[in-house]
This record gives sequence, C-alpha cells and structure tokens, in this order.
Amino acid sequence: MRTPKVAVTAATVVVAAAAAVVVAFGGTGIAHASPRIIPAAAGGAGTPTTASAASPGTKDTIVHLFEWPWASVANECTTVLGPKGFGGVQVSPPQEHVVLPGQGYPWWQDYQPVSYQLTSRRGNRAAFAAMVSTCHAAGVKIYVDAVVNHMAGGASSGTGSGGSAYSHYAYPAVPYGNDDFHHCGRNGNDDIVNYSDKWEVQNCELVDLSDLKTESSYVRGKLTSYLNDLVSLGVDGFRVDAAKHMPAADMAAFIDPVAGDPYVFSEVIEGGSGEPTPEEYTGIGDVTEFRYGDVVGGAFQSGSLSGLNGLAGQMRLASGDAVAFIDNHDTQRNGRAKLTYQNGAPYALAEAFMIAYPYGVPQIMSSFTFSNNDAGPPAASNGTTTAVSCGNGWQCEHRARTTANMVGLRNAAAGAGVTNWWSNGSNQIAFGRGSNAYVAFNRSGSALTRTFQTSLPAGTYCDVMAGDFTNGTCSGPSYAVSSSGQVTATVAANSAFALHINARGGSTNPTGCTSAAVDVEATVSTTFGQNVFVTGNTAALGNWDPNSAVALSSASYPVWKATVTLPGNTSVQYKYIKKEGSTVIWESDPNRTRTTPGTGPCTATWSDSWR
Repeated sequence: MRTPKVAVTAATVVVAAAAAVVVAFGGTGIAHASPRIIPAAAGGAGTPTTASAASPGTKDTIVHLFEWPWASVANECTTVLGPKGFGGVQVSPPQEHVVLPGQGYPWWQDYQPVSYQLTSRRGNRAAFAAMVSTCHAAGVKIYVDAVVNHMAGGASSGTGSGGSAYSHYAYPAVPYGNDDFHHCGRNGNDDIVNYSDKWEVQNCELVDLSDLKTESSYVRGKLTSYLNDLVSLGVDGFRVDAAKHMPAADMAAFIDPVAGDPYVFSEVIEGGSGEPTPEEYTGIGDVTEFRYGDVVGGAFQSGSLSGLNGLAGQMRLASGDAVAFIDNHDTQRNGRAKLTYQNGAPYALAEAFMIAYPYGVPQIMSSFTFSNNDAGPPAASNGTTTAVSCGNGWQCEHRARTTANMVGLRNAAAGAGVTNWWSNGSNQIAFGRGSNAYVAFNRSGSALTRTFQTSLPAGTYCDVMAGDFTNGTCSGPSYAVSSSGQVTATVAANSAFALHINARGGSTNPTGCTSAAVDVEATVSTTFGQNVFVTGNTAALGNWDPNSAVALSSASYPVWKATVTLPGNTSVQYKYIKKEGSTVIWESDPNRTRTTPGTGPCTATWSDSWR
C-alpha cells in the first residue's frame, strides 16, 4: 500500500497533511513531490487514491521488447541491456489471451485477455518468473503492459492461450460474467462512436472489446489481485493500456492497494474537446506523451532541429510526468509516427536525441519487422513466438550503437540540465548536459566541422556514437577537450557525435579520421528501369533499410558510383541492391565488410562487382 493517500470526491480533493517528500526523478533533473493533488474524476465519487512517488530511478531508459518471448528477454537483459545500462524493459501482456489462427495470429490478439493466468504465446508462468529474476540479476527492471480496461471481444470465442474456455461477457477462468461489464446501449453494438463524449469513451466498448465495469468493487478486486500476482513475481511496474477509457479514480482504486510501490505509467492519447485528458492521470503515475513523437520525430524527419531548444514548452505534460517516445507499437501501424525503424538514419538520430535530452522517461521501441500492420511476430506454425534472432524478422533497434551507447551517456548525465546550446539555425544542433556530457547532431547532407564550447573537464573522450568504450580505450575516434572546455570535431552528414565523462580514455586511433569520404564503385548490369543503391549497418547507409539506401549514379555505366561520408576507423557491413518501383533485389550473401580509413588521408575507394 502506498502512502500517504489522497481522498478524492466528485467535488473536492482532500490532501493528507504531510510534508512533501521529494523524490529525484531519474535522468531528468525534475523532482516528484508526494503527495500530489489529483483532479476529481467523474464517476469516481468517494474513491480513495494515492499519489505515487515511484519512478524508474536514475537509470531510467526503458526499452519495449515488443512481443519478445520471455527466454529471449532474459538473455537480452544479461548480454545487452544490463551491460549497456538500460533501466527497464516493457514486456508485452503476459496474461492468457485469445488465439486467432484464422487471422494469422495477429499481434493484437495479446491485447484480448481471456484470464489472468500467466500463459501466453511468449511462455508460461515459470518462464516469466525466471525472466524477471534473470533481468533483476542484470540490474534491469520489468514493466508489464497491463490490459485492465477490457477482456476479449465479441467477435472471438473458444479457448485461450492457456486452455481456458471463454465467450463474449463470459470468462469463467477469472471468473467474470455479464454483470461485470458495461453495456452502454447507445450505439446499437455498444461501441464508442462519439469520442467527444467522455462518458461514452469510458463506458462503451473500444472496438467491440468487452468493457470492464471498473467502478465495481468485485472487478477492482480482480484487477488488484492480477497486479499483485505480478508484483509477487518481482514485476517492478506497469504500463496501463487504454487508460483513458477508465476514469482516473477507478484506476487509482485498483492500483493503490497493489503491494509495494510499483512504477506506473498510463497510456493516454491526447484527444479533442470533451475527451479525457492526460493531466487527469498524472496523480496515479507518469503518462505517455504522444506529442513527443510528433515534435521530435517531425524535426528529425524534416531536418529542422533548431526548434528543439526549450522542448518541454512544446509538450502537453511536464517532464516529471511524462514518458517520451519517438514511436510505439501502435503509432508504427496507425500512421501517426513521423519516424520508425523503416526510416533509417533520421530515426536513429531521433532516438539518440531523445536519450540525450533531459525530458521525461525515454522509451525505446524494439520491433519485429512487418509490412502487414496486423502481422504477429516470428512464430512457429502453432502461433508460438520463436526465439529472437536480430536481423531475422526482429529489428532490434535498441542494439544499434546510436541507441545502446547513448544510454550510458544519459546515465552519466542524470540530473543535469541542458547547457551550451548551439544551433546553426536549421539542421545542426549541439548541447551539453552540465559538466557530464556533450552531443552534436548533424541532419544536413554535408559534414559539420566546428570548435564546440562544452562544460566538460579537460581530457580525451571517446565518441560513443562512432565507437565502443571498453577498458579505457575506444574502438572509434576520440576527441581532446581543452582546459577551456573546447573540442574541435567533424560530424559526418546525417550523423552525430557524443562524449561523456564515463567514456574518457585514448582511442585505438588517437590521431586518425573521425569520418571518411568513401567512393563506392560497383559494376552492375541492369535492365531498363532498374537503379542501384548501397545500404548497410550504419546510419549513413540507411541501417539496412532499402527506403533509406544511398543511390548510385549510372553516369559511368556499367559502373555505378557515389561518395558516402562514413565514420572513420569503423568496420562497415554493406550490400548493393537493385530497385525498380517497389521491387527490391538484394545481391547474394554474405554481407560485404570493409573498414573505413583510420589515418589520413581520410578517403577510400571501394570497387565491387554485383554478385
């Protein structure tokens, strides 16, 4: 039970007399004060609630391992997330769900609960518990995507992923029956039609999903028991799915009794006039800030970065109340996301900015690849999710150096605000995080060379965007910061550099190239209408995304040419592709591998023939 409590009525908010306890909010320089004053919520008169002071801690970067099976999450915690400093993982809903082979086992079947048994296509209860324990041993927290607004929809009935029978408004394994659901009776089929009617949003059905009567003490008890069961296995918190479809007072009533003090963040999509607002839910915990992807994703999409100074003023929620993200599993599919993994370098840079900039709790998306918006994850013939193998149907965006190495920078800069902001007024920016970190972003088509003013102590720093810092040395370029805090650096086109105090030491290439101009020359025979591109595992080559691949010129046909600016002294994997309309033809395996120049002159020519 979290204390102190705040009693909410329809007309007043009474706050327990207690001194405010300030809890540092990891990585943002913002503090949470407890208790908070929570707005009264319609339909929740007399409901007790509490202002949770829980936060993710100073290691606050969350990665959403979307649809990953439990054994793969456990392995990732040990081998990648713990060592890189990630604070937590959001895992997909663990409860029993519908199974829809006739629809190809879509991803959204997991969001249609049948019971609260912990048996899903990702694993059973024992596997889930083992995952939590393993991740904790690696220093990584587990946050569950909690589906508590509804059960399965009326369009499906049968047997769930744990073997439980169910039908519309009847889920005997819980048990729930007809009287445990809303039947709003407004629109014939009980679905929400008018999103400007708050009552309808919170009492009618979201696309035919059986809407739980969360004002019922019986339903609240079942939801609390489910969350308590997860906490008993070590779960550290919850992302509350479809939170805007429940009154905040109802949510508080079933979340407040949960044991311990789990970190809670609610999915509340900002809507129009009359809809529930994100602010109504900040008394329960943090809230997803959907404006963030619009603003930051849009800036890196267009290259207009200078307006990101003072980012908090462009958001709906205060930094201390927000979970920030460039894209999530919904916005990837519904067209709202300005950028996704399919956009290559601009997306990678937006993710890196989000981690570096002190606003909210950053949440990274780690996807499986898809072309059909309903498609489920890689799976066996019975729909059971297969083990994750990055590059084989699993995108694993969080493993990119431009994301993973920035987590260490965020941890090093925890609590420090923005300093030394610089912009060219358009597509190039740089800023510090006090005396602990400094970053620069170049969204232009040419290299940026500049002497930057930082607040870093004098020393030699690894550029963690271009190299890995291990045992005091850097696999990529390093930079000398003078006693006055100045550093001269070249930032390649559509790239970034990043320095922080926990990555200080000599480079394996101390006097070499920070970037290299590589002339790519490929002898390729084509048919009329075909064009040739090069793509690879770096942002400058589009991170394997054909839509972001570098176009080669046919002026010297059959030799196709382009000059690409790549990080210096870096091993690069790449391939050539032919494109004709939407058709993409890849050359045969294996990937080509070359290392860019490490010492001057920082140029090279790579001559290849199609295979």
